[in-house]
Amino acid sequence: FVQNVNTQVAGMKGRMAHLIEQWDPAEAKGSVFHTYGNEKLNQDYFLDSAATVKFFLEKDAVHTDTGLVKEDIPKAEIINKVGHALHFLDPVFTEYSQSQKVKNLVKSLGYKDPVLPQSMYIFKQGTIGGEVTSHQDSTYLFTTPHQTCLGLWLAIDDATLQNGCLWARKGSHHEPIRSQLVRTDAAADPNNDSNLRAKLAPQDILVDGDDDVGEMSRRARNWMGKVPGGSVKYSEETEAALRAAGFVPLPVKAGDLVCFPGTTDHLSLANETPKARHTFQLHLVEGPGAGVQWSESNWMQYPEALTFPSLAL
Repeated sequence: FVQNVNTQVAGMKGRMAHLIEQWDPAEAKGSVFHTYGNEKLNQDYFLDSAATVKFFLEKDAVHTDTGLVKEDIPKAEIINKVGHALHFLDPVFTEYSQSQKVKNLVKSLGYKDPVLPQSMYIFKQGTIGGEVTSHQDSTYLFTTPHQTCLGLWLAIDDATLQNGCLWARKGSHHEPIRSQLVRTDAAADPNNDSNLRAKLAPQDILVDGDDDVGEMSRRARNWMGKVPGGSVKYSEETEAALRAAGFVPLPVKAGDLVCFPGTTDHLSLANETPKARHTFQLHLVEGPGAGVQWSESNWMQYPEALTFPSLAL
């Protein structure tokens, strides 16, 4: 974790407020996204967000029967996240993503040819900001012949135990990837109009091994897409259950950066405070210059004319 890596978080927050002013919520119907299980998600809206800027709604901000936004919630408070190409389509977020501080950090970690496939602005709204269940980022950003994803989690606001700070499990970065979110054959069929599950599916990867790391990985399968202990709200009991599973909290101040490999098992609890907890999350992987390939079956695929932006070191 790096303290005060970005002193311009107020500018990023202000820029996002401007983007929200220009946004029409009607465009985002059916855009509630969950870490696992997305049968009701608008498939084309999600898949098309890879190289664009799309707004995704908070699940408790929409009516479950119609998918329409609840009328009594202000527009700025119904958004779960904005993704997935702010890092090269918006000048304010590009400036941070290509900053010398980011480049120096990535270089110090031994990266040779880093590229930037994805970014997300996460809101974690006050009161209705939902949990993010246990997952590994490389599930969504899979590379071969080995995993190279690196997550850069920038706090735009202070992140606390009560408003949904990160929790990460010690030593889990040594574990193998347990699942990959893949496009199915239906995703390549322009005539397919079935639900998202027909186009995207989590594919289990059973390579845990027989050593202690493998045993821990097998144990972690019990809470994939869940929160150990079951409760998504912070309490002493929830904290005890998370710590018993090996998770530790990572509260940080605005401007601080949490950096971790894509194999790390992590989550965040719901935000029960009145104020939102914003973050900007940038993900990079090694590129072809380092002998690494982006998986052709990953959910995220840019249009043929585009390549992932390079983080030239």
